[in-house]
Amino acid sequence: MLNPNWLKTFVTLIDVGHFTKTAEKLLMTQPGVSQHISKLEKSCGHSLIIRDKKSFEVTEQGRLVYQYALALVASEHQLLEQLAFDNPFAGDCTLACSGALALQLYPQLLNLQLEHSRLIIKLKAAPNYQILNEIQLGVVDLGIITDLPNQRLFEVRELGREQLCLVLPAAIDTDEYGGNLLSELGLIDHPDAEHYLSLYFAQSQESNFSHLSIKEIPVTGYVNQISQILQPVAMGLGFTVLPKSVVDTFAEPQYLKIFNPKKPVIETLYQVKKKNRVLAARFATLNCRLEEHFDGAVLDRKNLL
Repeated sequence: MLNPNWLKTFVTLIDVGHFTKTAEKLLMTQPGVSQHISKLEKSCGHSLIIRDKKSFEVTEQGRLVYQYALALVASEHQLLEQLAFDNPFAGDCTLACSGALALQLYPQLLNLQLEHSRLIIKLKAAPNYQILNEIQLGVVDLGIITDLPNQRLFEVRELGREQLCLVLPAAIDTDEYGGNLLSELGLIDHPDAEHYLSLYFAQSQESNFSHLSIKEIPVTGYVNQISQILQPVAMGLGFTVLPKSVVDTFAEPQYLKIFNPKKPVIETLYQVKKKNRVLAARFATLNCRLEEHFDGAVLDRKNLL
């Protein structure tokens, strides 16, 4: 890499056209200017000027170095301008969350982009472990997860809460099955099913579920498209567990039955970013919209419970 001080001296010399005036402008000695030029020529492997007593001529190689140095200065100036101007309504924001939450948030994020056309929000659906890994790698800026991560590696804040629903085929008579209900029906599996089901067993206080092991419940289907998970349930092929917001969007709710637990099952949502990473101003705009959404969700849940 060419020494930036030598390049600055060379550009000044070409602009001023005189060694003594260059030294005066840069607060250097004339031998110091000559030394910079000689070192730059040695680094380039070419003569940049042809000296003729008190004047000089710029060689073709010298012209190329001069143009390069000017472009370098312009590029640095542009970078400093970009660093100083942090537009809260422009730039890329990468957000990762579960598929269920992505389905819920996507319309809100699209509306935000309509309001600010230069704000580009990239939404990614992924499981918790992948979100945390990609935040550490810098692939994802912000994540929303459901398990508290290592707070030595991540900055965490509670963002909201989501009610989980155990969803059964509408024709099922729960009294008929008793404690064998879930084992008899079988699980319609999906990427977050095991996590949701373990949380449901832990919080619901249902004695019929206390003896169950998730690993022992037969799987009667699997789908990783969030919008399709409830279709096999509606057809009587099994049960599943999903956030209420996802269940509410299903087009044929008459074919579903929501199990009524003794205690509502609530999942806490945490927003995470890499420890000590300072995010740009545009993330404040994104966070404001997320907070508005989850504040509304809290009000809706209070009305339902």
